[in-house]
Amino acid sequence: MATLIAITNQKGGIGKTTTATALISGLTSHGKKVLGIDLDPQGNMGFSFGIEIAHCHTIYDVFKKTISVQQAIAHTPYGDIIPSNILLTGAESEFNHSGREFLLQNALADIQHLYDYIILDTPPTLNILTINAYVASNYLIIPMVLEILSLLGTTQLKETWDAVVKSYNKQLTVLGVLLTKYNPNLNLSKEVFEMAQIIAAQLHTKIFDAKIRQGVAVAEAPAHCQSIFDYAPKSKPALDYADFVNEVLMLIETKKEGN
Repeated sequence: MATLIAITNQKGGIGKTTTATALISGLTSHGKKVLGIDLDPQGNMGFSFGIEIAHCHTIYDVFKKTISVQQAIAHTPYGDIIPSNILLTGAESEFNHSGREFLLQNALADIQHLYDYIILDTPPTLNILTINAYVASNYLIIPMVLEILSLLGTTQLKETWDAVVKSYNKQLTVLGVLLTKYNPNLNLSKEVFEMAQIIAAQLHTKIFDAKIRQGVAVAEAPAHCQSIFDYAPKSKPALDYADFVNEVLMLIETKKEGN
């Protein structure tokens, strides 16, 4: 049965999609069977993997039940992907029926056994799509930059996590907080880092040892429809994300052994 991981933070521009695509391609390179699901209407995950998001089946079609979840899967060299597009923008008002929190969980019931990992990229808002990701997932990974606004987004996320754990998914665990666009030399970064550690403790988790440094390759790789590992394997972000993938695998294997 697949391990489901949601990449989440309501603050935009902090590297959620970059982290999701790096984790998908990294896990695939480790021989894992991986499915990525884009729950962000911007559709950046699909674009990053070379999928024509305007002319393909998406997770929106699955939620509408116009196609099966199997029909929405696109195959790429980096793993299987269920993309999204702008039609998902109206999900909050369109999917307003009872039980809408379980749309994703129900959709994945027939395919979870086919994968080792399912990685969910969430929108930069705490809406019904984010709730669906939390309800379906085993773990959350929270990317953040060492800035006050990013820290605030993480604080607000805790309230949603608490609500989901209380009402829908008691097993939902925060695997860790991932620092992105990392520059340890900034004085503000050092101050915010201490506050980030406090928030991580409140989420019963820790900050990943791996920290993702800045680099132009992160922005360039999606335009070439390549993973960061193929596009610039020796760049700082690629080396850091490789460490991050290894750390995720180690943490999850340790948790499985503990159970």
